[in-house]
Amino acid sequence: MKAIASQSNYNPSIIKHGVRWGVWITMLIMGMIASPNVAAVAADASPRMSWESLPPIPEKLGLAGPFAGVHNDALIVAGGANFPQPVWETEKVWHDSINVLVNDGGKLKWKRAGRLAKPMAYGASVSTDDGVVCIGGNDAKQTFEQVFVLMWDAETETIRQHAYPSLPKPCAYAAATIIGQTIYVAGGQSDATLDSAMSNLWSLDLSKQGDPSAFLWQELTPCPGPRRAFNLTVHQHNGYNDCVYVISGRNLDQGQPHFLRDVWEYTPATMAWRKRADVPRGVMAGTAAAYGQSHLFVLGGADGTLFEKSDELKDKHPGFPKTALAYHTITDTWVEAGEMPANHVTTTAVKWGEAIIVPSGEVRPRVRSANVYRVTLNRADRGFGSVNYIVLFSYLAAMLGVGVYFTNKNRNTDDYFRGGQSIPWWAAGCSIFATMLSSLTFTGIPSKAFAQDWVYSIGNFMIPVVAVVAVYVAMPFFRRIDATSAYEYLEKRFSRSVRLFGSISFTLFHVFRMAVVMSLTGLALAVATPITPAQSVLLMGALSIAYCTMGGIEAVIWTDTIQTFVLMGGAVLAIILLVSGVDDGAAGFVTTAWEADKFKIANWHWDPTRSQIALWVIIIGSIAQNLSSYTADQAVVQRYMTTATPKLAARSIWFNAVLTIPATILFFGIGTALYAFYRSHPEKLDPSITTDQVFPLFIAREMPIGIAGLIVAGVFAAAQSTVSTSMNSTATTIVTDFYASIESLQIREGISECRTGMDIHARCDRNSSGTDFCQSRNQVAV
Repeated sequence: MKAIASQSNYNPSIIKHGVRWGVWITMLIMGMIASPNVAAVAADASPRMSWESLPPIPEKLGLAGPFAGVHNDALIVAGGANFPQPVWETEKVWHDSINVLVNDGGKLKWKRAGRLAKPMAYGASVSTDDGVVCIGGNDAKQTFEQVFVLMWDAETETIRQHAYPSLPKPCAYAAATIIGQTIYVAGGQSDATLDSAMSNLWSLDLSKQGDPSAFLWQELTPCPGPRRAFNLTVHQHNGYNDCVYVISGRNLDQGQPHFLRDVWEYTPATMAWRKRADVPRGVMAGTAAAYGQSHLFVLGGADGTLFEKSDELKDKHPGFPKTALAYHTITDTWVEAGEMPANHVTTTAVKWGEAIIVPSGEVRPRVRSANVYRVTLNRADRGFGSVNYIVLFSYLAAMLGVGVYFTNKNRNTDDYFRGGQSIPWWAAGCSIFATMLSSLTFTGIPSKAFAQDWVYSIGNFMIPVVAVVAVYVAMPFFRRIDATSAYEYLEKRFSRSVRLFGSISFTLFHVFRMAVVMSLTGLALAVATPITPAQSVLLMGALSIAYCTMGGIEAVIWTDTIQTFVLMGGAVLAIILLVSGVDDGAAGFVTTAWEADKFKIANWHWDPTRSQIALWVIIIGSIAQNLSSYTADQAVVQRYMTTATPKLAARSIWFNAVLTIPATILFFGIGTALYAFYRSHPEKLDPSITTDQVFPLFIAREMPIGIAGLIVAGVFAAAQSTVSTSMNSTATTIVTDFYASIESLQIREGISECRTGMDIHARCDRNSSGTDFCQSRNQVAV
């Protein structure tokens, strides 16, 4: 009877008004989806690049095959080759000059900085912290195996040169990249003829420079594809690991030059090669650079269409194709990336800050260009629209209204911190669910499934296992000691200092957790809305403080409940829209994901050192992590104390556990659907975003007007549920473990004085948490 009575303490009008609002919102959503006039028209999001001319290199005829890189914030261009004019009547000349582009008083200027040991060109080069590493190359007579580093000294404005270990064999027309401290060289030819093209992959670990016996080039597993020279080599992350990509190139096929279009991916972590999607056209001798977390830009390359007619066309040759290409490593797709002012081949693209530098190079047979370009990506407009703003801020205002509603319902600390133990079990369960699920889950799980698979879903499926311990061990224990703070027991079992240490640790953890949740949510929302990360943090923090302070735990729980429905409803809408946007709909979604092994749920191995996490590691880790949360985290334990009876508290725990299963499937499904959608529409990807922002990108550009506002509200909901819970639970520990504890000590000292004869007209009582209070005749309501 007590339980039934306590369940009726909350106002039924909340449900009545909630149902009414739910009906109106449902009708509004259906109207938005059905009306073609309000559907957001997704703009073509193909990467568009801006090409800015920098001061041309001092060699007026330009250079092909120079060593290029950045060191100490200066662009170094060394060596190279060209044809003196008239180019069709002269022989190729190799150069040894070293030119450096520096920022001189706000202006970029070229400076002569010495000479190479000999004229040379067509080697590979990479930028490192130690300098620009120059690898191999050739001149008119021979191909070199020497490797050296060029170091720019800004104070003396000179270049220092230092020798590195030589290559396993001479190599020219190769390309190199660097991952961490390891340089990788792929392809090339060992002498002057193309029939010496190689399938090599060599590596040099720069971290071993202190050990001459280990600081040597290693011959790795050769590329499984055809032998090649004039290939592109670049690194990028593929969703799992940093990888080396070997792209295109040229070799001899039955004595005739053959332009390759194949792409190969090498994963150093597993030492394995994998075939990837072919380039739309040949990009032989081109240049490429990584951009963002998962894109590669190909900014030049010859397709071979006019190769046989070069001598015939001569100066009438139109040059190489001027369309840049972009490759996305996760979806394994190619798209056009805009027009280029010129296609420079036989040069090296260099990252300089956020820009890509294309220095000099060959623009048509025998003709070089002295032009240097700085390439940057034009970021797309991130408008949000008035309707979306109305939906978002209406939701936020409603959450604030919940706090106002419960302002006058808190009569004492028990109401404020435990809701008078009158919260319905299903609302408490929703609050536990929302507490454990943050905005990082809303954006993080889909991005993880987008980039990888479902392997980490097993961790969430362990929550029902942990719920057994919570229901039969943790919750009955805390209900038995009638705890307001989860750390009260530590004082009874050990000492006050242990209790305070546990409480301080919890408080600090949640203070930092709030900072992480709000900042990362702000970064994610910056993709979907024009709201800056700082504005998002201020908005989430201010609103959470407002309704958390006014309404106490009851306001937090009811807002968590509302936010749970908004969160889940938004996720359902998202996956419906995603699947409907995939080629061939649901069938295409399943086929695309299955072929890419996106539904993989476990890695069956026992090696803890492997890069792909094993099933048993996830099971043990997730059980241990969730055990700490469900048995010792104040944010969760506090919910155990808000229902009328332990039986109802147990129901709330089971309800949370059951809710976790469809939520996990839903959010991992969103990630897989994102993969299928963007594999169908790779032109809609934005290279400037991180993988964690791919779901907000879809929300901003692909969702109908109004629905986007609702989904963004869901992201806010997830963040606010976490932040408000952390605020209330930390307030509870501070008041219960510190303030009340100190006041209790002062009161006990007063009682001692009272026993010596001092009349303080007070009585001693014991509150619901077991703490002695000295209450005056006029009890003060908190």
